[in-house]
Amino acid sequence: MAEVGRVQVCDPGGLLPGGFWAAVAVWLERPQVANKRLCGSRIEARRSAALPGLGPEHEEGAAAGRGLQEGSPEGDPDSRAGLGPAQGTADPAANLDLIWDHFSKSLASGNSEMLAFLTGSREGSQPEAPHELDLILRIVIPKASPHSRLTAPRREIVVQDVPSGTATFLPLEEDVEGSVEVQMSNVYQVQLQHSEGKWFISVLIFCPERWHSEGVIYPKLTWLAEELLAKLARWSVENKKSEFKNTLSLISVMRYSRTYQELKEKYKEMVKVILLTEERAERGVTAKQSFVDLGCGNGLLVHILCSEGHPGRGIDVRRRKIWDMYGPQTQLEEGAITPGDKTLFPDADWLIGNHSDELTPWIPVITARSSYNCRFFVLPCCFFDFTGKYCRRQSRKTQYREYLDFIQEVGLSCGFHVQEDCLRIPSTKRVCLIGKSRTYPPTGEVWMDEQRARYIHGRRGHPVSPPGKEHSCSAPEVAAGSAGHQDSPASLGSGTECVPEALPAEQGAGTQAAAVWLPGFQPREKAEPVRNCATLPRDFVDQVVLQVADLLLAGKKLNTASSQEGSLKTWNGGGSYSLAEVASELDRETLRRLKRECGGLQTLLRNSHQVFEVLNGRVHIRDWRQELQKEKRPAAKRSLSSEAFKTRLCWFFTHHPDGCVLPSSCCPFAHGPGELQPSQTSQKQRQST
Repeated sequence: MAEVGRVQVCDPGGLLPGGFWAAVAVWLERPQVANKRLCGSRIEARRSAALPGLGPEHEEGAAAGRGLQEGSPEGDPDSRAGLGPAQGTADPAANLDLIWDHFSKSLASGNSEMLAFLTGSREGSQPEAPHELDLILRIVIPKASPHSRLTAPRREIVVQDVPSGTATFLPLEEDVEGSVEVQMSNVYQVQLQHSEGKWFISVLIFCPERWHSEGVIYPKLTWLAEELLAKLARWSVENKKSEFKNTLSLISVMRYSRTYQELKEKYKEMVKVILLTEERAERGVTAKQSFVDLGCGNGLLVHILCSEGHPGRGIDVRRRKIWDMYGPQTQLEEGAITPGDKTLFPDADWLIGNHSDELTPWIPVITARSSYNCRFFVLPCCFFDFTGKYCRRQSRKTQYREYLDFIQEVGLSCGFHVQEDCLRIPSTKRVCLIGKSRTYPPTGEVWMDEQRARYIHGRRGHPVSPPGKEHSCSAPEVAAGSAGHQDSPASLGSGTECVPEALPAEQGAGTQAAAVWLPGFQPREKAEPVRNCATLPRDFVDQVVLQVADLLLAGKKLNTASSQEGSLKTWNGGGSYSLAEVASELDRETLRRLKRECGGLQTLLRNSHQVFEVLNGRVHIRDWRQELQKEKRPAAKRSLSSEAFKTRLCWFFTHHPDGCVLPSSCCPFAHGPGELQPSQTSQKQRQST
């Protein structure tokens, strides 16, 4: 036994020891957040068990307790001494009992070293008081990769001894005969200790010389001692609970891993096609589902789904250049969608809204009215109500959580059972909402549509943007079951006559077909406005840069360092201010103009890369001596910088009170108009035309 890492944990909030077990739970249930080479894990069974070596009385009591739990095996305990191929059962809980019973007997029969390691006690000693252990059987799932030989999931038993503050991880192995036993190598333990008023977390290895690292499920010991230990220490004292579910809670993680790798090799991109695969298995069908992607953007998801055999199309208000690369089998259409009777998709199985902005709250409505069997998938990003920006109403929730609850409310109001999941994508907005089934029978469609109408009209006062002129349209009261489903629903448009439920066929081809469900909806503009501060007037940008630079330089910080020529040079590097402190020094009109740009002040300062460095929310004057001392860049980036060499004036040479910190020969910018060089990029563009 060896301790490979130990760290002291500061606990100002008094969260320990409970916080330690919360951190262990993260490593148990979501190991991929620490080990990026894992896809995840699956908890197969949980049990309580007696501490090995406590004597027959306690063992009998614990065995009786296990017999009361769901899934426990029946029969003579002696018949379960080992888990061979003939004795194994499909019930994971029963398998856990069999493996643990066999392992406990091996501990009691002389494996004192493992027993001492498991209980956190010295070899040969007994615990102070009898207590039970928490057993967890889990499968650790590595990411499927063509570069890794190990792609098979591995099972292990995790033994949690809460009174002793230890969690021990016991790998399982299967021999040639199919018997499953605890593996004596690659056994490790995380331990919480309280000594002299201080908390410590340690990582211990049962037998370091028998630790075999394959770099995926079993990483190097240095990783356990540094990376994992640091994360456990941090998680133990974090007083926050996630507002969202674990990622991929609605689908099989193992199937996701396999499908992801197949699609990654095929398309080099992530996709949510696994949801459709799981649904076909649930419904017992083989036909590929049809779809419409509303607000499809670059069309990649449409291309992948079509390539996988799903009939469908994508619609977006603005055509992208990349569309031409996909080929004729990928159907992409340019056009604006205004929710109404003309924007129904009765032949589609799924409607998809992947960052669909102003269409997001409407997608459950369009889905519900397209057909009873239509389902929806939305991945909300920007916050929109039915006719404008979403207005926040609850300060106790984050804006994101509140908006997700709103979209879920829309789905419920439209008659869907709404499910929530968290995707594994590189984005902070990665929670999706899915409507796969209805809360009402098909015969209740007319009545349900009246409820949708009332709900949407009830939201008209909530958006920030003007909702338009108020109108009323009262739908007749129809009892559930009085009429069948109609693909053309009762209209919500203002200034139009409500559709009587008795005349769906007559109204389908009349003026009602063009009805808009709610006035005030504005689709996105076809030409996307540039709002990254690039179109701001040059004199305005220069004025802000000078004002912020003067503010930073006022907090003088004299830096003396060797120049490139070997001489010492004292140079004012300025102070450091937070973005909020910088903003407080700007006038109201300047802030108003910046607020209209994406990112505002921060974007402008980042764009002024030559002058400023924005790091962790703080603004500094850039010291180009440090830039040149950084490790060499790749050849591609060096060639790009050489093309821009001396093509712009040096701001420091012109404006800094101490001038440029670099000599002219080393500075990538021109020290005066006489050094300016023509841009090679511009020359290439002229030559190509």
